[in-house]
Amino acid sequence: MAKPAPAPAETPSVADFEHSLDELEQLVARMEGGELSLDESLASFERGIGLYRHCQQALDQAELRVRLLLDPDAPDDAEPFESES
Repeated sequence: MAKPAPAPAETPSVADFEHSLDELEQLVARMEGGELSLDESLASFERGIGLYRHCQQALDQAELRVRLLLDPDAPDDAEPFESES
């Protein structure tokens, strides 16, 4: 039977996701405030798209891991997928 991955190995990716989501929420709040110049708005939008993609990739990986865990045909020694980013 395979040993579960240690929690510290998972913590940085979870913390990174939380940080990205928090930054994205702050960007949205500043943009909704309407006080940014056009250049600042465009830069914030570009940054927001990057953060959104990062968060979506992390959620997709988490979903895949859950599916692997719930799959009765998955081998006991299955390894989680590593991020390609």
